Amino acid sequence: MNKISRTLSIGAIVGAVALTGGMAAASQPATTDPTPAPSTGTQPTGMVKALADSLGVSVAEAERKLDRQRAQQKTLERLGTSGVPTRSAYFDARGTLTVDVATARQAAEVKAAGLAARIPARAPSALDRIKAELDRLAEKKLPAGVESWHVDPVSNKVVVTVRDTGDATSRAFVAAARSHGSAVTVETTTKDAPQAAAAIAPGSKMNINTSDVNGGYCSVGFGARDQQGRQYLATAGHCIKGLDTLYFNGSQFAKGTKTRFAHGYDSVDMGIAAISSGNSVTTTVGGWRVVADTPVKGSQRAAVGSTVCKSGATTRWTCGTISSYNHSVTYTDPGQPQTLVKGLAKSTVCIHKGDSGGAWITNQGQAQGVTSGSSDLSCDGSFGSGASWMQPLDDLLRYYGLTLNTAS
Repeated sequence: MNKISRTLSIGAIVGAVALTGGMAAASQPATTDPTPAPSTGTQPTGMVKALADSLGVSVAEAERKLDRQRAQQKTLERLGTSGVPTRSAYFDARGTLTVDVATARQAAEVKAAGLAARIPARAPSALDRIKAELDRLAEKKLPAGVESWHVDPVSNKVVVTVRDTGDATSRAFVAAARSHGSAVTVETTTKDAPQAAAAIAPGSKMNINTSDVNGGYCSVGFGARDQQGRQYLATAGHCIKGLDTLYFNGSQFAKGTKTRFAHGYDSVDMGIAAISSGNSVTTTVGGWRVVADTPVKGSQRAAVGSTVCKSGATTRWTCGTISSYNHSVTYTDPGQPQTLVKGLAKSTVCIHKGDSGGAWITNQGQAQGVTSGSSDLSCDGSFGSGASWMQPLDDLLRYYGLTLNTAS
């Protein structure tokens, strides 16, 4: 098999995963050049214009929103180096970054830096313990009717989202959640069950186990390296659940080496693939002519409420808002047993089957994660209105001991 001589653009070598064993097919995208052509114009202008179009606001309003988020995020990063807890920070409805702290001294430090501070009624660690208890309960027997559960920093509660309580296991799970009283909110949803974002479609960009460009595919995530300098692709674990071979434009470019995803088992949707000698993943996320290609500058986690965009095969460039982190979700894929997936981030970013593994990034060039799945595949346009999930990149890099490749 001939090796690829050209470099590969993150999010530009695209496709959706074709998981064998009954994954539903997505609508088929038209065949295109495997690499999106670079957009014209400068990167900041392109991204701001795309966000403005998505939100239905003026370019000036979108620019002010992003500038304010950027400044506050940098302040939060500085506070974190002085010992202020930052993992439960969130942007409120007015766009102010609020930091949950434990002491009046920390609150004063946050306020002096220009951010809002709150000493919550419930410590984040207490909510984390409730969330972990529910995880353990689901690990014993998966509650098929419960879509997800997570700690919501804004409401300072654990939120459980339920589709159906027709089975005894789901009823028992909800009862256990409600036993924590006001610390837990149970909400219902009528949306379709979450599915790993997978498809079998023509025009694929990163094929799974086949050099046939009409085979099943996933979208490319981020490049990273280990301590010895070996290069890896950071991707969604379900894209390489069989430690599959990955192809770009008919030629092999990577081989799955580790994954934490398996249908029917407690899973985390992260995995890595060793990149073949002579190939590489660039440090620029493809903009698909919607925006200029975006340089990868780091992997600083964005606060809840931050704007984020993703590049993928099916929906290409779409943007939305990060809703929360550390979601546990029950994935239901046709022909496969249900799967508990933990550690996901929820958002309003529009994704479809075929975007799996695609790169998520902020306007500041901070890599956020890779596409995992969605519970509403009917989203349309740039800004999604449904629910989608990504695997946070910082957790993936930490787990596998990798360093993100960034633009110089």
